[in-house]
Formats: sequence, C-alpha cells, structure tokens
Amino acid sequence: MLAQLECGNETDTENLLQQFNGENSHTFSFDVKEEALRSKLCQSVLSVLGRQVQHSCQKTCLETLRILSRDKRVLAPVATREGMLTLSRMARLQAGKDGSDSQDETETEEEEKVVVEALKCLCNVVYNSPEAQQVSVDVHLAQGLCASLCTARTKHHEVGLFTLRLLFLLSALRPDVRQVLRRECLAVRLLTEVLEHTLDVHWVGPYEAACPAPPAVPMPAEANERSMEALKAMFNLTLSDAGGQEDEHQFKLIAAILRHLLMLNTETEEKTEEAHSHAINLLNNLPVSCLDVLIDVPVQGGLEEYGGKNVDAIQVLIDFMEKRIDKGSNYKEGLTPVLSLLTEGSRHHREIRRYIKAQVLPPLKEVKIRPEVGTTIRNKLVRLMTHVDMGVKQTAAEFLFVLCKESVDNLLKYTGYGNAAGLLVARGLLAGGRGETQYSEDEDSDTEEYKSAKPFINPITGHVEEPMPNPIEDMTDEQKEYEAEKLANMFDKLSRQNVIRPMGVRPDGTLAPLEETLCDPSEENSESDSD
Repeated sequence: MLAQLECGNETDTENLLQQFNGENSHTFSFDVKEEALRSKLCQSVLSVLGRQVQHSCQKTCLETLRILSRDKRVLAPVATREGMLTLSRMARLQAGKDGSDSQDETETEEEEKVVVEALKCLCNVVYNSPEAQQVSVDVHLAQGLCASLCTARTKHHEVGLFTLRLLFLLSALRPDVRQVLRRECLAVRLLTEVLEHTLDVHWVGPYEAACPAPPAVPMPAEANERSMEALKAMFNLTLSDAGGQEDEHQFKLIAAILRHLLMLNTETEEKTEEAHSHAINLLNNLPVSCLDVLIDVPVQGGLEEYGGKNVDAIQVLIDFMEKRIDKGSNYKEGLTPVLSLLTEGSRHHREIRRYIKAQVLPPLKEVKIRPEVGTTIRNKLVRLMTHVDMGVKQTAAEFLFVLCKESVDNLLKYTGYGNAAGLLVARGLLAGGRGETQYSEDEDSDTEEYKSAKPFINPITGHVEEPMPNPIEDMTDEQKEYEAEKLANMFDKLSRQNVIRPMGVRPDGTLAPLEETLCDPSEENSESDSD
C-alpha cells in the first residue's frame, strides 16, 4: 500500500485510503510489529495533504490520520510543526493569526466535512502526544481556536463541537495555556457568549434569564453537546483565580447562565444529569459571592418565607444530590462537588441555608429510630458520615454541620454523637461549642415530640432506645467488684500492649492521651462535684 501511495495518482490514493479506512474504522488496538509501517503511512498521508488535492481526497486522508492517531506510538510525523500546521490549515484555524478573513468565507458541505475531520484528528493527536501539545503552544493553536469560536454560531454543529473539545483538551493538558487563554484571548468571556447563544438565553433582568418557553420542550441534543464542551473548557480556565481579567459582573453572568441551564431538561434524563453535573462543577469554581444569583430572580418572583427569593434552582441541586446518593457509587467525583456547592452556598447565603435546612433537616418528630436508618435525605446523609472514603465522609459531615449553623448541640440532635465523632475530632469540637462562621440568630423550634423524648434520647446513637435489662441487677456486691476489677485489668493489659490507647478531651475540645488530660481536682476544679 505504501509503495502504491508513493507512485499513485490522486484517484488511486483516495481509493487505497478508503479501503484502509473501511477495514480499520472500528480498530482501536494495533499490531505492534507494524508500528514503523503505520508511522510511514502517517508521513505519506501528510505529504498528500501538502499537495493541492480535491476536498474528497483531503477528507479521506484525514479519516486515515484520525484512525492512525488512536495509536500514540506512531504520531512522531504528525507531532511536528509542519504536521500540526497542516492539520490547523485543514481545520481553518489559521493558528497564530487573526483568521478573520478565512473565517468569514462561506464553506461548502464538502469543505465543512474536511474541517470536521481535521479537528477530530487534532483532538486525537493533542490528547495522545505530549510533543504535539508543545507544538500546539509554539504555533499558537489556542489563539486560532478562539478566533474560530468568534464565528461559531454561523458554523456547522460539528465544527463548533470539536473546536470546543480541542480547546478543552488543550486547557486540560497544558496549564500554561490556561493563562494565555484568559489573559490574551479573553476566553472566559468568549465561552460565556458561546453558552449564551447555545442555550438561547434571553435576559429579563441584569442577571436573570427568562424561563424556557415552553419549559416542557427539551433542549436539542446538539445544543446540549456543545454546551457541555464549553462548560468543561470554562471549568479548566476558572480552576485558578490567577491570570484572569474577569470581574464580578462576568462571574455573575456565568452563574445566571448556569441557573438557566439547571432549569432546562434534555431529551434523556441521563443527559440532563450530565449537563447539570458540569454546571455544578463550574459553579464550584466561581466566587461564592456570585451564588446569590441562583436565588435572586426578581422578575419571576420567589417565596415570601425566604425573603422573596426563588429557590427553584436550589431544589434542582438538592434533587441532583439525592439521585447521586441513591446511585451508591462514585461518590468522590459524582457527589462531593454538589455537596461542596450546597455547603458553601449555605455558609454564605442565609436564604439558601434556610431552604436547604427545611428540606434536609426538618424539625425532628421521629426519635425512636436511629438517624442513619430510613429513606429520608437526612438518613442518607447521616449514613455517609461514616463512609469508608475520608473525603466523602468529611464533605457530608461538613454539609450537615453548616446546616446546623456549626452548632455541635444541633448537629448531635440530628445525627447522634457516634456519627458526628469524626467531624468533631477533626474540628476540635469534642467539648461542644460552635464553628468559626457567624450565622443569624434565628433559632430552630423543636417539635413537641422531640421535647418530650429529649431526656430519654441516647446521645451516642441519637434515638430513644428500648430499656435494656440491667446485667448486674441480681449480682452481689462481691460479684460486682470482681467484674469491675476484671474489666480494669483487661483494659490495663490492652493499654500496656499498645492495642488501645486511652484518650481524653482537653478543655479546648481536642483529643489527647488520657494522662495529659487528667488534672488534680483539688488544684484545677476544687469546687466541682463531677466524677
């Protein structure tokens, strides 16, 4: 085949490559013995693309390169300045230039197919080759992508989609490119405009998008695909505050667009959840002061009991959180972002916290069942407080702690001491008290059921237990003393063998070895009658 490519004309070349493409369109693992041959094929195809050939031949060559670029070991001929510039030219990116002249040209259907194939090739090559990533930086590929996005709304769907995907890959794999994109290309503002157009946002207030009309109509699949690629790229660019020229207005605009996205549905529940997941990830990167945009929707109105704020988007986030908990897997990536977002929103915005508290921790009525047993959101979150993954456990506990206004007593009321112990140890709050955040003074009112049961609630388990028979009731005093000595000796033996280490609580609420926490009652607490 290689021999025929070298001496064949354009028609023969196209036929040969079409045959190769047909045989390997679904091939993703290649024979190691033929690496050198595939590398030569890459070089031959690039040579053909360097000549003036018809669009159909260009498309066939690019399809071959796309298949070959699945193998990261044969990309040396493509991951060169010449190779990357050839692909950029085919993709109409005009890397390193303004690109406005070529971008304004009306492309035929055949030309658009060539552009799409070239963009797919660039995505594969950049993803699989660190050398190609460096060359992309050298030839200013990011600037070419931003120039292309400026006219994205007039482009074919796949052109816009793979332009955004390539921008996402570059910004993910090269942190240094993020600075260039934010400082020189103003890419955050550009991506905001792309999202605004793709999601068909119509503004009715400074940071308020009109409700989708009619709301029952799902977002088109193509718009959903493009918006998710834009969200992923913007997530990379906003991972750090350094280097950006955006102001609070820009971030509030993004938050308003994300609120609009949260209120949309796509053609499938799975795709809707995926879109909402990307929106939540990006919201976590925005300054927490911008989250008030999620509930401040004057034109559409809100609930009087929450200061006239509109909490529809917050309910979407709560529903999303519960769905992710119910899935029972991949908590670290799937659940912790929404828990973190709701925690920070509750910590800094009173109305958000009050609404979430009412949904997640309503006034206690059922006190005879353990807090972790049941199907309510509270039960599910309390179960997560003892999860094996430390990150998941801490995030869930912190969320509930903030909903309780960082009051240890309130937290224990809803979770029990046993479930909350990990958080209290980590925060140095075993002696009670509050966290450092300042909250409003409004207090929760307890239900009559809780008030009447409170004296009988076991603080460790957080519920009223059935009375247990007293095991020492029928023992004589000698038997009781014998069992007490036996137990003390067992503890002493385990302690001396370092199987256990007796601990106590310091006055500041932190744990310490028991000997450090013991003090002479006559000196430290002469008036205390405690044991």
